[in-house]
Amino acid sequence: MNIYRLLKLNRKIKNHRVKFLGLYLLHTFNKRYLAVNLDPVMACNLRCKMCYFTDADYVKTLKGQFKEDDLELVAKAIFNRALKLQLGCGTEPTLYKNLPKLVALGKAYKVPYISITTNANLLTEEKIEDLLRAGLNEFIISLHGVTKESYESFMKKGNYEKFQNAFLAFSKLKRKYDFKVRINYTFNKDNFHELKDIFKYFNPQSFDILQIRPIRKIGNTEYNDFDISSLAQDYPEIIDELRATCNNNAITFLAPSSIEELDEKNASSVIFNYTFCYVSPSSFWKEGFNWRETSFNEFSKQIGWGRTLFKNIFKSESELKSLSDRLNYEIEFS
Repeated sequence: MNIYRLLKLNRKIKNHRVKFLGLYLLHTFNKRYLAVNLDPVMACNLRCKMCYFTDADYVKTLKGQFKEDDLELVAKAIFNRALKLQLGCGTEPTLYKNLPKLVALGKAYKVPYISITTNANLLTEEKIEDLLRAGLNEFIISLHGVTKESYESFMKKGNYEKFQNAFLAFSKLKRKYDFKVRINYTFNKDNFHELKDIFKYFNPQSFDILQIRPIRKIGNTEYNDFDISSLAQDYPEIIDELRATCNNNAITFLAPSSIEELDEKNASSVIFNYTFCYVSPSSFWKEGFNWRETSFNEFSKQIGWGRTLFKNIFKSESELKSLSDRLNYEIEFS
């Protein structure tokens, strides 16, 4: 399954009523439509300046990991409704010792697409191959700096050489396995301009998707300059250059075309809150879900989830947009 074709299709369908009718039918007929985002362990090995892991008080509230015996219960409760399973949604999944088993469990439940979001510092070639053998479809790699100096400044405790070695392994293993690598580059006014040199430092054969996204306030982070207005003049030129290079290398490019578009709500994402399912040792989709004893189907009946989806067919687009905080990412397919 190509998840990016589904994203493109979602953008092409402009009518929100059609989208919610589709969701309602998928839900009613017991089909897959959930994007399950699972944090197996509430920890991270880095202290990136733009991340809430630099807030010591907040980090103290993040505790726990899934016990091995719980993994089957998690899968039994939700995996049969998952269209996509993403491991890592704010923490570092490679710290979890049973990660390949969790991937294999997703495949055992026939989840069509499984990805992990990681800083890649713990990914050796052997560990990457273990995940691929288990059935992983995509590595989503967080990046906050192109050069060694910038990378290690913004991604504190990160090792640039280890990061680059992961991409060398990706290039090698792509000759043997079918999988995607996506770079998520979070920019601010201090690390944006070096993006123009990203292909000097990263082999275009080592990754398949490049997403450029702006800094956002996600807690009391060490780096807290959220004003990117000074980039307005240079932004379009650099983005156009990146788009052209991505197209020439068959890389999917995700980025708004201008700084002004960053403040717009993404019209294609009105269904986000109704497909997104967050799972962690301390949280499971919605409050009151006793996932150890109850399935998604059973709990959704209890809370009238099908009725909620049906009612959204008749809500105005403006009302639904007000409930969404998704950024306006323009998706270019090469």
